[in-house]
Amino acid sequence: MAKKKHKDLRKRKAITGYLYIAPFIIGFLAFMVLPLIESFRMSFSNVLIGSGSGGFVMEFVGLANIKKAFLVDPEFNRFLTDELSKMVIHVPTTLIVSFFMALLLNQSFKGRGMVRAIFFLPVILSSGVLVGLEFDNSLLAGMQDYIKANTNTASITTVLREILSNSNFGTRFLKVVFEIVDGVYDVVIASGIQIIIFLSGLQTISKSMYEAATIEGCTHWESFWKITLPMVSSVILVNMIYTIIDFFMRTDSEMMDKISSTMIAKMDYGFSSAMAWIYFVAVILIIAVFSAIISKWVYYYE
Repeated sequence: MAKKKHKDLRKRKAITGYLYIAPFIIGFLAFMVLPLIESFRMSFSNVLIGSGSGGFVMEFVGLANIKKAFLVDPEFNRFLTDELSKMVIHVPTTLIVSFFMALLLNQSFKGRGMVRAIFFLPVILSSGVLVGLEFDNSLLAGMQDYIKANTNTASITTVLREILSNSNFGTRFLKVVFEIVDGVYDVVIASGIQIIIFLSGLQTISKSMYEAATIEGCTHWESFWKITLPMVSSVILVNMIYTIIDFFMRTDSEMMDKISSTMIAKMDYGFSSAMAWIYFVAVILIIAVFSAIISKWVYYYE
């Protein structure tokens, strides 16, 4: 009887989960499947725009576009390896910082809601619409140039660069310092969603577990490793997958910029589709490898 109730509960939860993702599934099938199929076909074709009936014609060229990406194009391999090397540093750093901030924000203190909003604010400010306004608004750029020219003011980053550049430090050391400074900003911007996900995971942990651990004589450090970390291990896996995808799809990615410019500026749809699919497969393989490794330490509590 108990097993039957447990199965019924799991079945109801599964139905609820499918209902939540139903809008995405319907939208994906309706709007994404056909473009994906066409993009895949284009990656093995030479796309001729404006020929025939005024649309486009695809001439099958086999693996020519893929060979061009790896063996002919001078930038593709460099951009791909650069993205992978940056990912190795960015993803763990973002997860560690966001988890640490979530632990702090999970504590009880006055103004906790305001502090949480402050940490999530960079996500809103870095959204596509506001970033587009920031980069494309010529009036805003003109005002900033006017203020700098008439008040002799500059950003903190600019001042720091000028001070260090005039020092006696080596060029390689300065390059590392500047990359760290820029990296701190990128990590803070990229940590908002992860902090919220970690917070939701931390708040599902029953306080009775910590109370029992305290009675047994466990320290806070031991409780962290024996209770907190195992209980949020599944959340760490989710955040890792999200962070990897978010990193490779960011707007300042050299690879994404190359794919877009090849398609829009050069109108080479076949080559851009081939690069996009190679990039997609590389991301999927990375996610599969990391998920397989981390899943061994994931603890699911029922």
